[in-house]
Amino acid sequence: MKKLDSTVLARRANQIKEELRQKLRKPYKQVIDLYSADTHTAGVKPLSFVRQVLAACLYPDLVKSNTLPVDVRQRAQSLLGECAGGSVGSYTATAGIPEIVHRISEFITKRDGGAPSDPENIYISPGSQWSLRNILKVLVNSQASPRTGVLTPWPCYPITNFTIKELGGVTVPYYLSEEQGWELQVEELHRALDSAKGLCNPVTLYVINPGNPAGYVQSRKTMQEVIRFASEKRLSLLADEVYQECVHGEKSEFLSYKRVLSEMGPPLSDTVELASFHSASKGFMGECGLRGGYVELVNLDPDVMKCIYKLFSTDSCAPVLSQIALDLMTNPPQPGDPSYPLYSEETQHIKTMMVHNVKRVFEVLNSLPGFSCQPVEGGGFAFPRLHLPPKAIQKAKEMEMKPDLFYCMRLLEEAGVLVQPGMENGPKEGTHHIRFCIITPEDTMEEMLSRLSSFHTQFMKDFS
Repeated sequence: MKKLDSTVLARRANQIKEELRQKLRKPYKQVIDLYSADTHTAGVKPLSFVRQVLAACLYPDLVKSNTLPVDVRQRAQSLLGECAGGSVGSYTATAGIPEIVHRISEFITKRDGGAPSDPENIYISPGSQWSLRNILKVLVNSQASPRTGVLTPWPCYPITNFTIKELGGVTVPYYLSEEQGWELQVEELHRALDSAKGLCNPVTLYVINPGNPAGYVQSRKTMQEVIRFASEKRLSLLADEVYQECVHGEKSEFLSYKRVLSEMGPPLSDTVELASFHSASKGFMGECGLRGGYVELVNLDPDVMKCIYKLFSTDSCAPVLSQIALDLMTNPPQPGDPSYPLYSEETQHIKTMMVHNVKRVFEVLNSLPGFSCQPVEGGGFAFPRLHLPPKAIQKAKEMEMKPDLFYCMRLLEEAGVLVQPGMENGPKEGTHHIRFCIITPEDTMEEMLSRLSSFHTQFMKDFS
């Protein structure tokens, strides 16, 4: 019999929220929802500068008003001047507003220590996953025999695996080492590739850095090993780097695959095919609803680039507001600008909040019997492991649920905390995890940890 999936959790969460609105009696007054990385839903306030510029672009009369800071009005006026007809309601070029694409290119060059970035190789899209899907469409041949394989990390962001399968491809899992802080080990890449023999034809390697759901940040040494592996095995690289702003570990540093590849020099820097993705939905921006992302392509064949252009052309262009959001993300206020003090204060507050939360998550969860949590060095989630008693696993089986889904259902019902069961992310067989967002106000995280601790203690007693 097919086991229930996590959609039952989402449905029950909506029911409970409605029951609370109707004043039904429960041991909590509201649901703490940390299921996704929608940070604004989780209580993080939008950045003032971003919303002010967007407001002025939507309602240009604000540009003439003294209501907004002068640099906001100047920025909005400049952006409107780059829109056809001076309106955010107009179409743009397929890859995005040319001036914004050029500024993204300049951002990448600065971020990567001077490694050149060609604006012609950048496409703005309605979210980074939209870009990734289009690149996978080019790579995955649904008619091929054997089928096309894509090496993906486990645990992994589940939508990517769903997309690969939907396009007719095969996911080839390589397991991250939880005991080593979710480290990507090149020996495991070799094992995964060998496992695909006779089953599929792997053509590309997908990496997530910083990690989602596991909160690792790859070292330069690891990235160099991955690049050499991809070159040796003639695999292209897909680098999901949407959490690049979210680095929490004191000794951790984000480096892009583009930068590491460039600094490795020829022949690798001239031959390894790379697509790297970024988004306005994550990090300090957190503008999930605007759906803005981009992909930068490196070393792709000109004929492939033509095919990619056609694919991106099918939807005309990304929403103009999302393009503006990307411009504000990659070109924020600078020291001396009127908006800089507030922008700096707000972004520093979010950074401090994230560092506090990952520290508390590590401390609290590792103090609870039946939990183990690796340090969250980067990204937007914690992905702790559950060591469930045999009686709990048996009860989950009777309920036709995976053990981690059973745990999450009980946590939601009894404590009003909504988190994602790790089964969605593809951990190793026989292991159980939960995933929850750490980009949330400190008081929300403290309340969540308090509820989780009380629930977990009782749960372990009930099934001991």
